[in-house]
Amino acid sequence: MAADELLPEPLPADPLPMFATWFSDARARNVQPNPDAMVVATVGENSAPSARVVLCKRLVPDQGFVVFFTNYDSRKGRELEEHPRAAAVFHWDTMHRQVRLEGPIVLSPAPESDQYFASRAFESRVGAWASRQSEPLASRDALAAQVQAVKERLGLQKATEGEVPRPPHWGGVRLWIDSIELWAEGAGRIHERARWTRPLTKKDEFSFSAGPWTGTRLNP
Repeated sequence: MAADELLPEPLPADPLPMFATWFSDARARNVQPNPDAMVVATVGENSAPSARVVLCKRLVPDQGFVVFFTNYDSRKGRELEEHPRAAAVFHWDTMHRQVRLEGPIVLSPAPESDQYFASRAFESRVGAWASRQSEPLASRDALAAQVQAVKERLGLQKATEGEVPRPPHWGGVRLWIDSIELWAEGAGRIHERARWTRPLTKKDEFSFSAGPWTGTRLNP
């Protein structure tokens, strides 16, 4: 990699502007079909980890959180309710970069969830009502029947567009970052790694107040 693509020396006091630049670059350069894809890991029963890929729909670097959307009754939703912390990983292979995040979880305010839900395709909005995410399903026909039942209940039997209210069990999740690692691929697997941490104190239902970052380089 070129020198300007590695981590700066000295390290920045705040890593989030660099993360925001990397995220913006990945989306602008369309480096993969879903450059906003991230793996989110949660903890379930008996401290068993589970992970899945979701889409990061919002990054707020000045406050320090990312947002994804989900069914709150899904496995990840239930695990986050029980253990409200998560870890996330972005990996942009063609850019030779990776970002790891950790931190506490809160649900998004209703207006944030409403705004994003309204922007989704009609079929996706109907599907959010129809899918009992993570629950056993007898067959594809059973899922089709659930979709049809939702359309009938909402008066959308013949519709291909229109108003669909947001389900109360569906919405945004904010991962507030108290630990972030930036990784840049180096020659001979001598990679560039640095990790920053900061204290977070719960301020209200949706947000935290943050202390200063402490950063250090890591061996590859």
